[in-house]
Amino acid sequence: MKLAKQIIEETDGKICKNCLGRKLSKTIEGTDNIDRADKVCYELDINLDDADCVICNNLFDKLDEELYKKIDDKINQLGIEFDTFLVGSKIDKSIQKRDEEFSEKFDLSVETIKKEVNRLIGLGIWEIYDKEAEFESQDIVFNVDLVGEPKVKIQINPLYIEGKYNKLKRGIPQTKWPCTKCKGRGCEECNFTGKQYPESVEELISEHFLKLTKGREAKFHGAGREDIDVLMLGSGRPFVLEIKEPKIRKLDLQKLEEEINKINEGKTSYHNLHVCERRRKAEIKQSSPDTYKVYRALVKCDEAFDEVKLEELTKLNEIHQQTPLRVLRRRADKVRIKHVLDLSYDVIDEKTFSMRIKTEGGLYIKELISGDEGRSHPNVGEILGVNAICEQLDVIEVSEK
Repeated sequence: MKLAKQIIEETDGKICKNCLGRKLSKTIEGTDNIDRADKVCYELDINLDDADCVICNNLFDKLDEELYKKIDDKINQLGIEFDTFLVGSKIDKSIQKRDEEFSEKFDLSVETIKKEVNRLIGLGIWEIYDKEAEFESQDIVFNVDLVGEPKVKIQINPLYIEGKYNKLKRGIPQTKWPCTKCKGRGCEECNFTGKQYPESVEELISEHFLKLTKGREAKFHGAGREDIDVLMLGSGRPFVLEIKEPKIRKLDLQKLEEEINKINEGKTSYHNLHVCERRRKAEIKQSSPDTYKVYRALVKCDEAFDEVKLEELTKLNEIHQQTPLRVLRRRADKVRIKHVLDLSYDVIDEKTFSMRIKTEGGLYIKELISGDEGRSHPNVGEILGVNAICEQLDVIEVSEK
């Protein structure tokens, strides 16, 4: 009780039970700070029930039924679902400073007043809603402003849905493409839609999620992307759909997947939809030495090629590619070294053949075929001694990350 007496003398008995119990948390046993303070009051025969606290200005009196009513009103006003939460608070800086200085004076390594406030509010929310506090990844964050009259704001964290998609129709971009003329504002050129193309892989799934979750916005994160005129076949390309500020989080994803695929039949399809963590949106974009892609290309030549030379294509390995002319406006101009991992072909006629090619991620297939005015070396055209172009291209496999 020596430390307890010193603290009470220092404050002239003007300290609340929350602050006293917290300062004694390392020296007195108790179920919580109030219990510790009650033990001190009993031992020293003092009463702190109505004490005007010189440390917190009786801040803890604000954690009352009125505060939890404000929290409940905000939840109902927004109409949100949540299973996990975190509490953040705003406290007068002078209170925090006094609390820190008091701990320093007595060399106390104890919980700060802000941490206790957050913990107590979190405990109250848990008791009322039976929801779990989660520090790493939570559905919502309660931001409680205790400077003056208490105010409550709720931050709704994004919902992340992972899956794979197939693109079954050419002419559909992966993501929404703003009109090049009006930059998305809307003009006669784009029929006032603000879009260069009427639909995208992103929009054909996100509109359904936004409607059901009542989210504010959706963002599509793909493991690379194919050109607008390229199909995405096989098992599909991994993606993460980020729904910002979703009010509804509990979804029947299997049922939703079936409905979306039925609506988009012949255009796009989406598979294995499941909730994932935020880190997945970055992970699927990362390229490792083990990642690869498999393509099927239809190659058209301007004149008949020597079939014997086709066999040389199977020996393609290291490719030096300077940033293609067609993407130069949005990519850094540099030479990238990529590798062909496997290649096979089938002759269609004297000027046409198909090619199945497995490559490291990031190798540009169209330029590998045409040479891109010498920016891609070696290339199919120079090996065959003809001008060659990629007439048609399909992605048939994207490796898992």
